[in-house]
Amino acid sequence: MSRKIRIALLGECMIELRGQLFGTMQQYFGGDTLNTAVYLARLGTDGGVEVAYATELGTDAFSDAMLRAWEQDRIDTGLVIREAGRMPGLYTIQVDENGERTFYYWRDSSAARHYFDGPSSPLEDRLDSLDSLYFSGISLAVLSHHGRERLFKCVDRLHANGGRVFFDNNFRARLWTEGLADARLWYDRAFEACDLAMITLDDNQALYELPDAESAIRHACSLPPGEVVIKRGADETLVRVSGKDLISVPAFPVAKVVDTTGAGDSFAGGYLAARLQGQSPEVSARCGNKIASIVIQHSGAIIPREAMPVFFFA
Repeated sequence: MSRKIRIALLGECMIELRGQLFGTMQQYFGGDTLNTAVYLARLGTDGGVEVAYATELGTDAFSDAMLRAWEQDRIDTGLVIREAGRMPGLYTIQVDENGERTFYYWRDSSAARHYFDGPSSPLEDRLDSLDSLYFSGISLAVLSHHGRERLFKCVDRLHANGGRVFFDNNFRARLWTEGLADARLWYDRAFEACDLAMITLDDNQALYELPDAESAIRHACSLPPGEVVIKRGADETLVRVSGKDLISVPAFPVAKVVDTTGAGDSFAGGYLAARLQGQSPEVSARCGNKIASIVIQHSGAIIPREAMPVFFFA
């Protein structure tokens, strides 16, 4: 890569408690866009991709530990706001014998909700230095109406500067307190505004109340972005690039699924790491599927650095 590609990811990172109910629980952290930022930094930094994360944290010990961990993964934390008296949200996770998860959240007072509350934010202040911006449906959901409008102004500015915008459709109905119709309005704006959409098929079907997977695929393929990536778990990943035939890329088989947490987030990190380094959509989807197959063989959304693959674009 002849020059650096600078991308910021916006969202929420929470404290994670994992373990037995009313028993021993391990502490960690996670969040959809943060998970993607970690894998993108691990897989892309040596290839010239510079990753920054934009969120709000407190001045507490948990927030301090998060920042140290992100910096160890070579994530630029200069877009993070620290606000005394606020803290990250909290969630617990239970994993069944098939690796499927159940989450419980305490995020109503999460610091990340307030990122755009001030007269300006580090993301807005440094937007002209960015090449790309990534956010998700969860990023939208946790922001206020005012915060979402500020985010879309960032999107417009970035496009005016020749930058690109990536959107992941992660959808959690419980976060959209005003209902599905309100959620669809914001998602439709995001799809109109982004250059690449990452679609988890089940989420797309739920949000738009589509009757089956086939109709959800047709709907995803009809979305405005020039590039649409459809994530389907263990089934083939589909990529629709405007003007080209639909691409189908098989998932990597896994003998034992330990924990599916972070599978889609890591896929996004792998896909973007490859695409931002000039790889084709097909190769990028294969890279995303590869890292996702490794992640689901470990507990937690963020695997140890020593478990990361030696990554080849092939």
